[in-house]
Amino acid sequence: MSLANPSANTRTNARRYDLDWLRVIAFGVLIFYHIGMFYVTWDWHVKSPHASTAPEFAMMLVNPWRLALLFLISGIALRHVTDKGALASFSGRRTLRLILPILFGMAVVVAPQSYYQLRQAGVIEAGFGAFYADYLSFDAGVMERWQLIVPTWNHLWYVVYLLVYTWIVILLIKPLRALSRQADRLPAKAWPLILVVPALPFVLYRFTLVPYFETTHDLVWDWANHANSLTVLLLGFLLAKNEGFWRAVRLALPVTLVLVVLCTFAFSHFWQETVLLGLLENNPSMLAAIQSLRVLYAWWVILAILGLGQRFLDRDSPARRYMSDMIFAWYILHQTITVAAGYYLAKIALPAGLEFALLSAATILGCLAGAEAIRRSVILRPFFGMRLAGHAPIATARGGDARQSAREAPASSSAS
Repeated sequence: MSLANPSANTRTNARRYDLDWLRVIAFGVLIFYHIGMFYVTWDWHVKSPHASTAPEFAMMLVNPWRLALLFLISGIALRHVTDKGALASFSGRRTLRLILPILFGMAVVVAPQSYYQLRQAGVIEAGFGAFYADYLSFDAGVMERWQLIVPTWNHLWYVVYLLVYTWIVILLIKPLRALSRQADRLPAKAWPLILVVPALPFVLYRFTLVPYFETTHDLVWDWANHANSLTVLLLGFLLAKNEGFWRAVRLALPVTLVLVVLCTFAFSHFWQETVLLGLLENNPSMLAAIQSLRVLYAWWVILAILGLGQRFLDRDSPARRYMSDMIFAWYILHQTITVAAGYYLAKIALPAGLEFALLSAATILGCLAGAEAIRRSVILRPFFGMRLAGHAPIATARGGDARQSAREAPASSSAS
């Protein structure tokens, strides 16, 4: 049965400040995750001399849900914007607001990442000018010599995928709206179902696609990543205005928090006893169980975050308005700042704690200063997803908040 009562309708028509906050938090998690990549043994652009396996368990806990949360919120935001009508006009505006950061990012913002990566690897000599000419040359010989595809989008792959997924949603808008009306029949008392049922497609992907399609972020041959990312975005789109789902999330919050804590302890045990010792390779049933639990854990973390957001973050403030307007620019800038700062800090050979503090400070302050400069530049604003004029808040409106939701959210939310 569908939920239809005065309190539900009131909440449906309310603005969702918690989703703005969660969008900021999701991007913030990605920024600090990339700082962490400087310190683990996994492949990344540049590495600290202090890189080790020590931080990898904490990174492993974040890895399964960090991007899924962002794509889910992107799907929710996409639902609210597309429900305002004028899809043709919206499609053109959204394409422009995403394609400009992608192209400018590949040509300008991301280029230093490849430069410092090649410099630390000893592949090229110092001199950004010569490197940059080769970077923009589309020369197959250069790419073969560098073992890199250039120009590249690196961390901006999310924006590329979001653009493609936006087109898919627009093409399928009628059946998606019909399907969402069926999903609206979910009663809040069925909250135990949301703990498992939405995660089942991702468990299926884990065993049917992930083993055969390595994550590449190259758009063309990234089928496991596409399955996961597009599905979670569509899930956000379908559930965005489902009051039964949001009430179920609130009711399930104590359970999801307990499940997340239990999974953390379980993973800690398996990490120490099996993963680090390589014992899982000869125990396929245990490996499959852990892989399934890891998928469920990611979904439970997301449910817990959504529940906590509804409980503690559904309120407006000047900080929310400022960060909502700036976070996309921070995201575009952050990895280049982290890579550049990391390259020079690695050469100094500082103590690990001091190096981490300086790298974090450089990334944060660089993002703040860079985005402020961009905000004041009429020329640069469109290349970082900002509106040409105006600084309206972007809180997601639900249902009938006509005056607030009559216009599309500012371009700083164009990645959501």
